[in-house]
Amino acid sequence: MDMKKIEEGVRLILEGVGEDPGRPGLKDTPKRVAKMYSEIFSGLRTPVEDILNPIEGENHDEMVMLKDIPFYSICEHHLLPFIGKAHIAYIPSGQIAGLSDLVKALEHLANRPQVQERLTTQLADVLMQRLKPKGCMVIIDAEHLCMSMRGIKKPGSRTVTSAVRGTFRSRQSTREEMLALLNDRRP
Repeated sequence: MDMKKIEEGVRLILEGVGEDPGRPGLKDTPKRVAKMYSEIFSGLRTPVEDILNPIEGENHDEMVMLKDIPFYSICEHHLLPFIGKAHIAYIPSGQIAGLSDLVKALEHLANRPQVQERLTTQLADVLMQRLKPKGCMVIIDAEHLCMSMRGIKKPGSRTVTSAVRGTFRSRQSTREEMLALLNDRRP
């Protein structure tokens, strides 16, 4: 990541909106923004192949579900955040991943300029590629600040996306089980 380019870009934005980038309150803003961008776009630095590795010696074939995983990402259209919760379920074909690795996969993919639809699809695809499960389902529910604080200005509106793979797609009962667990109902 080219920190100097980011700093210069922030200075130009401040000048463009009519601010003085040299005034005391803004003097260090370009450096702070560059440092922040390095953190929130850290997913650009790690290859997808380096995330979500199966645990050796484990053999499991029942549904695994993580729900209500908080996340944030940056919408690539306006460079504003979208913030929400992700829900991930998969049915292993023997191989499982550490639960924190599932969260790390979400964070890795969210920490880059994104659109929610792509994030949902990418996470499901990574699960299928890396763990080779019988199927998976990813649901993401998020509020987009580009809709809440600008444009149509509808705070509180949420966007829900899902990606369904394998047995979750082919078996309605599997989808229903996941949705029942997501809604705290036992099938």
